[in-house]
Amino acid sequence: MSARRLRSDRDDDPGTITLWIVEDDDLFRSGLADLLNSAGGMRCEHALRSCEEAFKLLEKVYAPEVVLMDIGLPGVDGIEGVRRIKAVSPATDLMMLTIHEDDQKVFDSICAGASGYLLKSSPPGEIVRAINEVLAGGAPMNAQIARKVLTMFAGIAAPKSDYGLTDREKEILKLTTEGLTKKAIADRLFLSYFTIDTHLKNIYLKLQVHSRGGAVAKALKENLL
Repeated sequence: MSARRLRSDRDDDPGTITLWIVEDDDLFRSGLADLLNSAGGMRCEHALRSCEEAFKLLEKVYAPEVVLMDIGLPGVDGIEGVRRIKAVSPATDLMMLTIHEDDQKVFDSICAGASGYLLKSSPPGEIVRAINEVLAGGAPMNAQIARKVLTMFAGIAAPKSDYGLTDREKEILKLTTEGLTKKAIADRLFLSYFTIDTHLKNIYLKLQVHSRGGAVAKALKENLL
């Protein structure tokens, strides 16, 4: 698909917000379109059942200023739909309007380029306010989802723990992950077998594991080395 200009680039209906809906629930889609068209200053130009319909339409018409996108769509899902529409029309704001509060879906939607995330159960007035907010540069989310996003990014930003391992313990753990036996590690580091055994016991204690396999698994899973 080639990039499309926004409908607002045209001279007709200046000041009117142009919107599309992509939603496979016929009743909800129809009700939402009626809400937007009655809100004043907004026009729902197209209410579509799938991302595939939106992709085809973008080849023929101007892109809208805002797309309200469901996540759980048949065929191409809403997250991939956001990614592909943003690639064609970067200036279009996409808002996820869905029943899902799943952390991964929130994260994936934001990474794909969504500008906001609201539940379908949101009051009509909240949906209208959110559209105006996103066009003003905001990122509207309901309180529950905003808390999930903050918690999720706090976890990502949290410093990685090294469990207090010393440099020598990290060196021995690394050799352990490479498959070396205690004797081979001792020979490599010019230490006694019993010294390596003591270090490994301390490593197990710090990592809160009970075996060589548990230590290796944790080191690899948490990228400790």
